[in-house]
Order: sequence, then structure tokens, then C-alpha cells
Amino acid sequence: MALSILAGLVLAQAPAATVDVAFTELAAGRNEAAIVRIEGNPDLAENDHARLINLGVAHAREGRTEEARAMFRMAVRARDSVQLETATGAWVDSRDLARTALAMLDRGAFQPGPVFAAR
Repeated sequence: MALSILAGLVLAQAPAATVDVAFTELAAGRNEAAIVRIEGNPDLAENDHARLINLGVAHAREGRTEEARAMFRMAVRARDSVQLETATGAWVDSRDLARTALAMLDRGAFQPGPVFAAR
């Protein structure tokens, strides 16, 4: 139960509803499509918090843990933070969300299993 709650916290939706961070693809478990969509979105800055976290999630799910770790660490080390909406509808500080994702990565929580997402 606790793992599913934490997993639901990881995918993020940017505060501005018009910014596409591949929520739909990630929620459907389409990780490669999410990576392509996020990386191809010219409206997302390289250091956008939702971009970093969702890219990290997609890479982690695909078994690319070092790429995922790099994304999550960039979000943790960002100069500023933002509030991101999670799957549960909670608003969470982006650094806290990235720290949660790193801990999950270390526990192997991104291995194949149920799909969780956030809006």
C-alpha cells in the first residue's frame, strides 16, 4: 500500500495545464513514447522540474537507472523548486518529489508492475 502511494506521487503534471510533460503516455505505461514526447517538446526547458522527473520515471521504468538517477538528481539540486500536482491530486515540492523518486529507484520500485501517474 505504501509503495503504491509513493509510486503515485512520482509522475508530475506541470502547474500550467498547457505544458505537455507526457502525462498521458506515462500513465499508460508508454515510456518510450513519453521520452520522445518530452524531449521533443520545445516548450519545456532542459531544467524544467516536471520534465526532469517524468523523464527520470520513464528511464527508470525502461531499466536505464543511471539516466533516471541523473534526471532526479538535477531536480533535487535545482536552484529553485516548484509545486507539482501528483496522481493523488496533492501538490508536492519538486525537490521532495525528486528525492522520493531517487529513494524509489534505489529500492527498485520502478520495476515492471502497476502503472501510476499524476496530473
